[in-house]
Amino acid sequence: MQSHEVLRDVLKSTSAKQIAADLNLSLSLIYKWAESPDPESVTQSFNPLDRIDQLYKSTGDLRLIHWMCERAGGFFIRNPKTVPGHPDRLMPATNEIVQEFADLLAVVATAAADHAVSTAEAKQIRARWEELKTVTETFVRCCEEGNFASMKDRSPTTRP
Repeated sequence: MQSHEVLRDVLKSTSAKQIAADLNLSLSLIYKWAESPDPESVTQSFNPLDRIDQLYKSTGDLRLIHWMCERAGGFFIRNPKTVPGHPDRLMPATNEIVQEFADLLAVVATAAADHAVSTAEAKQIRARWEELKTVTETFVRCCEEGNFASMKDRSPTTRP
């Protein structure tokens, strides 16, 4: 989805007048952001979403994205690069999720053993949690892409 399309959708449920007032900008500029950009325009006015994208591309610094996600009350997790899978990889992938979860629980149990969690322990918990989310997202994406399709309908002669 393009940035102007996102903004157009947002304006369907949010008052453009309120946004203009909150940002101390003209109403016409707010509506301009929701328009498809003119590829031949030299004086194009980029919308804020495009500016954030340009800033990230210029710096390559994920702290910008992490900051935005934190401001929205969440966390950024990079989409995994899925490799073409095979139904025979389903069980090892499932086991990997279970192992990551067990690793997270071990870190949590160790940290909580003294009934307190230090800053360093909290960082370890966060790191394990992020790894679990990444492994799980990889699994889900493989499922969505059909990489773990059922083998039930495949004849034995077509199995690798």
